Amino acid sequence: MKTPSNVTLPSPKMKERDLSNTMPGYKIYEYLLVLNPHEALREKVMQVKQYFFDKYKNASAVYSKPHITLVNFVQYGMMQERLINRLQTIAMGYAPVKIELKDYGSFPSHTIYINITSKMPVQNLVKNIRTEAQRLMKLNDDNKPHFIMEPHLTIARKLQPWQYEQGWQEFSNLHFTGRFIADAMLLLRRPVGEIKYEIVQRFEFQNLPVSTVQGALFG
Repeated sequence: MKTPSNVTLPSPKMKERDLSNTMPGYKIYEYLLVLNPHEALREKVMQVKQYFFDKYKNASAVYSKPHITLVNFVQYGMMQERLINRLQTIAMGYAPVKIELKDYGSFPSHTIYINITSKMPVQNLVKNIRTEAQRLMKLNDDNKPHFIMEPHLTIARKLQPWQYEQGWQEFSNLHFTGRFIADAMLLLRRPVGEIKYEIVQRFEFQNLPVSTVQGALFG
């Protein structure tokens, strides 16, 4: 899967981060773990996002690239190598996932997105990540990882009331279909306070036997 070296993505809607109770002098990053559609589908979704921007003037529609967020978290950079090793092990034991997209949904009154109808495989992946890697994603008690249990592909977010009301009135009657095989997940990061994410690592789903995965985990 071809991916850009730098991508601009919004964070899922979360409370303001409190980074006061952290160790001074250590670099903190904001991370996203995502599924990335193939190029043709990304372009199809971007056409929808561009249409939304042109009509409703919501900047997030065009500055964010199409993706499905699995987890959002902040963590010290020094934890990254351990985290990569753990995520690599999780991906080794997971099979590629067929993602089905159909029509639109919303989170009143701030977000409009494309529905994912094949939710269970994505939810199972998120649960697996939460079980195996949650501890490595927790910065402190004020900054715990946010696992996305309602998978979706955002069209526009942080909408003003009129943007949401008029946009949802239109999009609730529009149709969209698409599908792709998610054969990997991407770990992205950016320094806290910055906008652009960079790709840290791609983790291929290999569907290896449990014994092989356990050997990697405990070896």
